[in-house]
Amino acid sequence: MQTNLAYDYPLMGAFWTMLWFFMWVIWIFLLFKVIFDVFRDDSLGGWGKTGWTIFVVVLPFLGVFVYLLVRGKDMGRRETEHVMQQHKAFESYVRETAGGDRRSSADEIAKLSELHARGVITQQEFEQAKALALADVGRANSTPSSTTSSSTTSGIT
Repeated sequence: MQTNLAYDYPLMGAFWTMLWFFMWVIWIFLLFKVIFDVFRDDSLGGWGKTGWTIFVVVLPFLGVFVYLLVRGKDMGRRETEHVMQQHKAFESYVRETAGGDRRSSADEIAKLSELHARGVITQQEFEQAKALALADVGRANSTPSSTTSSSTTSGIT
């Protein structure tokens, strides 16, 4: 009488079921990773992307394995470049939103003082630029809500 180990030991059957399920999930993940990499690659033309996509969709096992053998070495580089581009875009957005590109008046006055000490600008130019830097800070610190509310009330009357 021949026995099947998977049915003789229910825990072993559960183990094999979980193993096959996780292998299936990993396979689906790998398949989508390859398809995303095909479309992310700028060095491939339209026909190349079409060919790889058809190959991976029609013959998924063979297509994915061949793609990994032929183009898998650069997949990590392309992923890293994509992440770096997203990070730079996020940092740029944060700087733009937070106003981090603005220099403080102390930095501008220090730079002006250095230019004045080297004789690049005159005392009068230094005073004018200093007043302008201080005026910009005063304007930046003013509340925009007071200017918008006064403009809206003047438009009503």
